[in-house]
Amino acid sequence: MALVTGTRFARWGTPPRPVGLSEAAEQFLADAVGSPPPRPPVPVGDGAVPDSRLTAAQQDALAGIVGADAVATGPAERLGHAAGCSLTDYLHLRQGDLDPRAVPDAVVRPASSEQVRDVLALAATAGFAVVPFGGGTSVVGGVTVPGDGARIALAFDRMADVLDVDEDSMTVTVQPGITGPVLERILQARGLTWGHLPQSWERATIGGYVATRSAGQSSTGYGRSDEMVEALRIVTPVGDLVLGRGPRTAAGPDLRQLFIGSEGAFGVITEVTMRVRHLPTVMRYEGVMFPSYEAGVAAFRDLAQYRATADVMRLSDVPESTATLAMSGPQGRIGDVFERYLSLRNVAGGCLAILGWEGYSRRLVSARRAAAWSVMRDHKPATLGASVGNSWRRHRYDGPYLRDVLLDRGFIVETLETAGHWSDLHRVRDAVAAALTATLRHDGRDPYVMSHISHVYETGASLYFTVIAPAAVDPVAQWAGAKAAAMAALTASGATITHHHAVGRDHAPWLAAEIGSTGVALLRGIKGLVDPDDVLNPGVLVPPEPA
Repeated sequence: MALVTGTRFARWGTPPRPVGLSEAAEQFLADAVGSPPPRPPVPVGDGAVPDSRLTAAQQDALAGIVGADAVATGPAERLGHAAGCSLTDYLHLRQGDLDPRAVPDAVVRPASSEQVRDVLALAATAGFAVVPFGGGTSVVGGVTVPGDGARIALAFDRMADVLDVDEDSMTVTVQPGITGPVLERILQARGLTWGHLPQSWERATIGGYVATRSAGQSSTGYGRSDEMVEALRIVTPVGDLVLGRGPRTAAGPDLRQLFIGSEGAFGVITEVTMRVRHLPTVMRYEGVMFPSYEAGVAAFRDLAQYRATADVMRLSDVPESTATLAMSGPQGRIGDVFERYLSLRNVAGGCLAILGWEGYSRRLVSARRAAAWSVMRDHKPATLGASVGNSWRRHRYDGPYLRDVLLDRGFIVETLETAGHWSDLHRVRDAVAAALTATLRHDGRDPYVMSHISHVYETGASLYFTVIAPAAVDPVAQWAGAKAAAMAALTASGATITHHHAVGRDHAPWLAAEIGSTGVALLRGIKGLVDPDDVLNPGVLVPPEPA
């Protein structure tokens, strides 16, 4: 029997350089959360992938639209498009118990907007669903469709080109399947950059970023993906839309915003025009230590409100700072010197921050850095120098690979995120951390819960939580209970249910708590208008109507 999962689908991928746990990291984890037995992924044979529910006639009709070589029905191809990258997705794949009904019946690769339109028309008449699938990096069930009913995954490998670069207006028009690394290589050859660098950057697609309102690690300086969109072409089952004329408009509500963040439920994005910027020639990334979390939050708030932000701003709380320094900070004699320095500067046991400035001259970057430091100085920070900031830059995409290592070691590792106003931020953080700790406490041992601020605004900031705990006998149920408790804490505290991971299916039950029953009814009405047969990614974004 051929093996179609294991390391290929049950993990993020092969790192470009080795990613592992140092001796110090091993010891820290053992002290903080214990040493559970290893849990390597269980290979699954191709017999675990059910036969396609599409009829031969339907498969032939799809081949007639996109070409026979662009319709894949083999088990490995289909399983590779059956789930995203959430902890729950990975656990099912690693344990070999993914619901076989979640496996798409074919992977279809259109090459144009016209082919997408014809596929949607066929789906409506034949009665199968269409799930747009970019890089497959959703962590909220955005591409995982449980339940009965035939469906296809609409992949965009053949729609991954740059269509136009307007260097006067500083925009680029692309197809949805192009990835960040490919786009950046093309832009940087022209002295340009998009500047959108989320942790999923190595795999995610531009269409996926726009469909989920993605935010990148440099979004404080460059803006979120939804702020960068100038124009869209969308194909819906009832017709196409071309939206976006000029940098701003007063022609009624901005319909682009209806489809940005719609997660493939309202239409398929087939072209995106985005703002780009000149490629910076000078970068200064720096580690900073604050004496306390409260001091760091106050400093970040002041930087935002006095308009002195860096392009990258990341503030770890005490648990995350402790973990970072213990697992990857200096050791031995250098570590002793480092600790003495922190003590002399009165920031020992405080909070680690990363600040990054990018620009087109040393004078400009130095002036921005000086302005930021003049604002922060009242909060008693201590610089850790450029080496700490540059180390963070080098390892900024290691997180998903490190999660693979920790899952193999028998831990569960997952993230969740939110955003709130400055006046609520401490309360939100405490409430979510308490909910995760209470639900994941086991045998008298607490999980390790940490968080950081990674995007700041004049009125508030995002919070990004990471939790590590030994896996229970049923880790899927273990995390489901913790996630539900965390979401309840978020909604009770008045924070958003998601800052940049989107709604998907996992967050849909809590959407009404954020936008109200009238808001949910409005989304259902839009869905019914543009997708009357519920062909597009059914169950995502819009909560199911009560029976």
